[in-house]
Amino acid sequence: SGDFDFEYGTWSVRHRRLLDRLADCVEWEEFDGTATCAPILGGVGNLEEASMPSTGTIGMALRLFDQTTRSWSIYWSTNLTGRLEPPVVGRFENGVGVFEGDDELRGEPIRVRFVWDEITADSARWTQSFRRVHDPEWEANWVMTFNR
Repeated sequence: SGDFDFEYGTWSVRHRRLLDRLADCVEWEEFDGTATCAPILGGVGNLEEASMPSTGTIGMALRLFDQTTRSWSIYWSTNLTGRLEPPVVGRFENGVGVFEGDDELRGEPIRVRFVWDEITADSARWTQSFRRVHDPEWEANWVMTFNR
């Protein structure tokens, strides 16, 4: 359950986000923010709060480690909705965390993927990708670069 220990503490975050998802959009927006992460439940979970002042958004990732399956479930919420989105589930292998789940975009079912990689003591990268359920191609739509 120590896979996310690298993220504990406070980070500066550079966001790069696609303006429209699964719509053949090629225009990105970039903005800065901060993130703070701390363990919960004795380390079986953690809570990250991400502040994105230029967008007026505060986000929260709740991560819980299932001791039986040895996998993580990651839930996301923001001050814009006040609800937990469906989880992505997965694990770390060889220093890379891959987590996938089902969701919906504009009423259409989609698959969601989070990837954590490029992890060092002072930096990390998170990438979110979507794909239509029957489409094999993933579209990266949000990249967060974390630095101490």
